[in-house]
Amino acid sequence: MGHVRFSRRQYVKSAGVVALVGAGPGAADLLTLRAHRLLGEADVIVHDRLVSDEVLDMARPDAERIFVGKARGNHCMPQADINALLIRLAREGKRVVRLKGGDPLIFGRGGEEAEALAAAGVAFEIVPGITAAVACAADLAIPLTHRDESRSVTLVTGHTKHGTLDLDFIALARPGATLAVYMGVHSLPRLAEGLAHHGFDLTTPAALVERGGTRQRRILTGTLPELVMQAPAWSNGGPALVLIGDVVARRAMANSGECHAAGTTRPGTDQLRQAGADRRHRSNAIPQRPVPA
Repeated sequence: MGHVRFSRRQYVKSAGVVALVGAGPGAADLLTLRAHRLLGEADVIVHDRLVSDEVLDMARPDAERIFVGKARGNHCMPQADINALLIRLAREGKRVVRLKGGDPLIFGRGGEEAEALAAAGVAFEIVPGITAAVACAADLAIPLTHRDESRSVTLVTGHTKHGTLDLDFIALARPGATLAVYMGVHSLPRLAEGLAHHGFDLTTPAALVERGGTRQRRILTGTLPELVMQAPAWSNGGPALVLIGDVVARRAMANSGECHAAGTTRPGTDQLRQAGADRRHRSNAIPQRPVPA
């Protein structure tokens, strides 16, 4: 599907169009140029809780704003109703921007909305945004990948399903990778328990970043068990991401707003890097089981 360019003359007498737009981490100057243009052309902005006022103010002054935000355990509008709303607005001939924090296709349920729009025959496009893992890593000057530390990045959600953290802990516990956990503050104890059960080294560096990519960013660093102990009292309830891996020790600079887990001394960078090298050496010494044909 080609790029959507809202045009009043094109759509005033025909079906409308929906753009599923990633708003990024919150800073307006991290928005894409296409997202900025679509916001200035839209008749209606359907937005989430994590979209900042700074980004919303880029919309047309006369554009209608509809809030459909969700918080943990509190959805003001069920997803099925959001899908129906987008379809209805488009069928009314409206130019609609569905504005989501981060990227619409990374834990943003943009895929479900795209499927609903396609099934209803509504024209749409998807505009990517900077996802939290990228924004938080940049804030901390942490390389998500590094040829000496990590050859892969795994993005997972910390949301539980029926009280269970449904993750492939065997895969996540493998060394030499970076793990980014979205919405994981409340499930940190289950995460640490699941990783430890499958042999993950709990001395691996970790960082908890709240409101990454904004001026309100806060950072808590330590090992995963330290974060489990300190996060409940430290968290202000803002959107947070957990980064776990030896790359956390590769920070190029110390940032303001950082706390190290209480009761511990922050290890030196060289010490952390040597610990990571020791972990990789131990991992390489373990015989690998053959993969069944």
